[in-house]
Amino acid sequence: MERLPAARIREHAADGLAALLVDAVDGGASLGFLAPLDPAEAAGWWLAVAEETERGARTVWTAHGPGDVVLGAVTLVRGDKANGRHRGEIARLIVHRAARGQGLGGRLLAAAEEHAAGEGLTLLVLDTQTDSPAERLYRRAGWTAAGTIPDFAADPVGTLRPTTLYYKQLGTLPRDARIM
Repeated sequence: MERLPAARIREHAADGLAALLVDAVDGGASLGFLAPLDPAEAAGWWLAVAEETERGARTVWTAHGPGDVVLGAVTLVRGDKANGRHRGEIARLIVHRAARGQGLGGRLLAAAEEHAAGEGLTLLVLDTQTDSPAERLYRRAGWTAAGTIPDFAADPVGTLRPTTLYYKQLGTLPRDARIM
């Protein structure tokens, strides 16, 4: 796993990171985009992620294969509201279709969780398409389903699908602790 600074995200936005996102969306992953995903749109999204990373709002990890090919990525977004600085969101866990089923998603998720706990975050949240393969990964990793929202987001072909919200507690703050 490699934690990417903003400069490395920019460096890989137009090639490896964009290719990873295009592969996932075109392969049916519900990541907020419709298929076929234009590589320029994917690169633009990663460039926006680089800006968020530079501001300290998002952290990105990648996993690479032979030839430095990007095989997976995960991003962690910190809570930006005054009353939510104790939490973060796993916002995009992406694994290339050629690398699925090898535990890469679990390793990326664990890296983000470990970092979040080290930063003092006590709660993580995420959402995923209901009945997607990702749900098995989150359940195996100890995440708890909080509920399902019908017709929450369109899948890559544009069909509205339900989304399940998950959370994972990484620790607890003392009862009288204040968020600053």
